[in-house]
Amino acid sequence: MLFGLFRRRSRDAEHKAYCEIVAQARQPVFYTDFLVPDTIDGRFDLIVVHAVLYFRRMRSEGKEVSEFSQNVFDLFFNDMDASLREMGVSDTRVPKKVKVMGEAFYGRADAYIPSIDSGNSEELAEALGRNIYTDSPEPVAQLKLARYVQEAAKVLNDQGTEDLMTGKIIWPDPATFSTPSD
Repeated sequence: MLFGLFRRRSRDAEHKAYCEIVAQARQPVFYTDFLVPDTIDGRFDLIVVHAVLYFRRMRSEGKEVSEFSQNVFDLFFNDMDASLREMGVSDTRVPKKVKVMGEAFYGRADAYIPSIDSGNSEELAEALGRNIYTDSPEPVAQLKLARYVQEAAKVLNDQGTEDLMTGKIIWPDPATFSTPSD
């Protein structure tokens, strides 16, 4: 027991990083100017977008960063589990729903990352449309969101890993992308 106290590491930094991801995804401008549906699914999808951006940036940074990122990822899905339980989903159904959410996360990451890496905003806008704007396509809003995501990827790439691991995450201001630009 005594030795366990010395091995236990604080998860404060991981929690702060996760909270920064969620806080950015909850910016009201996404639900007003970007027309992201203000629903459970819409909020989940916007958290996924920001988590994908964060994890994309943190990939290939070594073992310590990989472990840190895994802890942030685990917090994400523990939070989803707790949220489902708060909403009244039965204990027997929660693991199945979390599994579906995990599959959705990986599917969206596979759809977004190649477009982010190639800088193809139009392709990214289509992927965002398939996942976020499922009931009513919003081509202008999708492209604005795609441009925001591309800029967020650049901003994250320019930040030091140490800052990102302490939750000092700088995101672009989404309001600057909320007006059409061509």
